[in-house]
Amino acid sequence: MSSNRYRLPARALLACLIAAAFAGCAVQPKAFTPAERQASVTANRAAMFAAQEPVQGAITLEEAMARAIKYNLDHRLKLMEEAVSQRQLDLSRTELLPKLVAQAGYTTRDNELASSSRDVSTGAQSLAPSASSDRDRRSADLGLSWNVLDFGVSYYQAQQHADRYLVAQERRRKVLHLLMQQTRQAYWQAVGAQQLDSKIEPVLQQARSALADSRKVEVERLRSPLEALTYQRQLLDIVRQLEAVRDELQQAKPRLASVMNLEPGQPFSVVPSDALNAPQVSLPTSRMEETALLKRPELVEAQYNARIGLLETRKAMARLLPGIEVNLGGHYDSNSYLVNNQWSGAGLRVSWNLLNVLNADKIRGLAEAQAEVAHQQHLALNMAVLTQVHVAHLEYLARLRQYEMTQDMYSVEQRILQYTRNAASASLQGKLEEIRAAATAMMAELRLYQSYGSLQGAYGQVIATLGLDPLPQSVTGHDLKTLGEAVRSSEAAWVKTVNPGAGT
Repeated sequence: MSSNRYRLPARALLACLIAAAFAGCAVQPKAFTPAERQASVTANRAAMFAAQEPVQGAITLEEAMARAIKYNLDHRLKLMEEAVSQRQLDLSRTELLPKLVAQAGYTTRDNELASSSRDVSTGAQSLAPSASSDRDRRSADLGLSWNVLDFGVSYYQAQQHADRYLVAQERRRKVLHLLMQQTRQAYWQAVGAQQLDSKIEPVLQQARSALADSRKVEVERLRSPLEALTYQRQLLDIVRQLEAVRDELQQAKPRLASVMNLEPGQPFSVVPSDALNAPQVSLPTSRMEETALLKRPELVEAQYNARIGLLETRKAMARLLPGIEVNLGGHYDSNSYLVNNQWSGAGLRVSWNLLNVLNADKIRGLAEAQAEVAHQQHLALNMAVLTQVHVAHLEYLARLRQYEMTQDMYSVEQRILQYTRNAASASLQGKLEEIRAAATAMMAELRLYQSYGSLQGAYGQVIATLGLDPLPQSVTGHDLKTLGEAVRSSEAAWVKTVNPGAGT
């Protein structure tokens, strides 16, 4: 009866294991259904634009930058990576603590755990079979162990995680610098598109009306066919250019909306500016080089990576040392044959893999080689940064000259348009010249805004190349208004840095 009682659970356990094995073999690929994919698309689209402050009124440059800082998905990704690095650092700190392990168990068997002894001389049994353990036993252990070698390795790992957290911060800074440059250029292009949007349609209507009149003149043969067709060709060329301008203008606001993470198609307006003042950079090149070498996130990241490599070498050297493990614990066993069912224990164990000592010279040589490589990489990166400083400065100067020339061309085209309108007659040729002058003046205005946007982009590139942050070290809040004010204060600091004589 007792034997059957223990065979039944064993058979049930065997049956469960066989069923689990067959279930594992039955696993097949399962593709997402269209309904599941549609639900995922809907959820992702809602998450992309969730919890955003609504647009209220025209957007200023500071608000555009604040929205990019707070809602841009690339920047939010870097923020999450930084948060993950912080959590890894917090987790690595717990690895420095001793291990506290609690165990509990229950064992049973269907017969007695009995044993006997045999005389080694005669081979005869010397003692009758006896049992020293219950069939059913319960045990519990609570142990504290601390390995000094593991502590040293975990200490270096924690320092590496701390540096990786700082690396994540520098990578976020780099993304933020590029994001601010893109926002600045996209904003001013959107300003130009908004300013020209209401001007281009009247000129298009005027050109189409003149084209319709010309075709009517051709049909009624009021002029020679060649003269009418030549006139139509010139009008069609103007219409083509104006429509190309309009198509280009329609792309400006979606680009800015993408940077700010506004939902595509959402209408918004930007604050227009009558005075397109050129940003000034008068900082000497030598000072620019010094500032970039001090503040560029790539250089700071390289220094942290070099320190991470050095810690990796120290961690490898630490593994060559003997391991010392200290154990403390309390134990319990329900075995009725024991005199003491509860007891405490302590132990000390030293272990050392002597063959690892042979690798000490190799590890030391590898560390020196890695340090030299890191040093050369840092020098190469310094050279790249210095080159970028000079290229960004030259690009800014080139864009500034182009903008000043575009201003002159815009002024000339506006005056030509005014003279043409004053001198225009009722003839087709006079109307054509007026339309052509209006279209040319509008394209000159478009080039003016495009040139100004490129100048602002070059100015932003100078700021990013110098490593100047768009936000101060501490921000009192993360709402759009507070972020906008922080961006404005940082920009005032930029001006003092890149144009020291601005306040004098």
